[in-house]
Amino acid sequence: MTSPPSFGARIVAVLRTLTFQIVFYSATVVGAVIGLVVSLFGRRALRAFGMAWVRFHGWCVRHILGIRTRIEGEVPQGAVLVAAKHQSYLDPLALIRILHAPAAVMKRQLADIPLWGRLARIYGAISVDRSGGAAALRRMMKEAEEAKDEGRSILIFPEGTRVLPGGKPKLQAGFAGLYRRIGLPVVPVALDTGRLWPRHGLARHSGTVVIRFGKPLPPGLSREELERRVHEEINALEQAA
Repeated sequence: MTSPPSFGARIVAVLRTLTFQIVFYSATVVGAVIGLVVSLFGRRALRAFGMAWVRFHGWCVRHILGIRTRIEGEVPQGAVLVAAKHQSYLDPLALIRILHAPAAVMKRQLADIPLWGRLARIYGAISVDRSGGAAALRRMMKEAEEAKDEGRSILIFPEGTRVLPGGKPKLQAGFAGLYRRIGLPVVPVALDTGRLWPRHGLARHSGTVVIRFGKPLPPGLSREELERRVHEEINALEQAA
């Protein structure tokens, strides 16, 4: 069992976290303004700029917070549906970097953030409004099909929210519908970022997080089998991480 960090280590973690927030978020505000100009040159230019921002985030995580990332398993090539656990704010950007600009499914509230939400939509992110009913679900499916037609992978957190390490909530209902609609293999992903980047509290701790890619599940599974296997595999992978 890992012993809790010492008082000195906690102070260092807080100072690193504050430095990260000042550096990264200040640069992000400037980057959003630049991104708006870049978007005038089209979606491809904005995606290239977005990937540079994601790599900058990775640099800040590594060199300011002291968090390294270890990738295990085979990173998928070509268009797939990536179903990942979600433990921290590190997860989406780390997976976007590793998967080379997938279309990420995000909450509609994020898409409504001024300027940033506009850039996310131009980039090709997929927004989902859980309170929007059938119309919102159809819009999400349409955006996912457009991403598939572009040959992009689709990244989704099927449990719908960040969870504490070891948490095993049920998968959201829309996940199975998305899988059935786009007909892509599903790659389950486990990670343990919540150990170093906790959901609550200020400090982000240094160390190594694991992102583990499972074997693809084929299209055509029934909803019951899909949800059972994805739920089992992302949790089994997390336990093994």
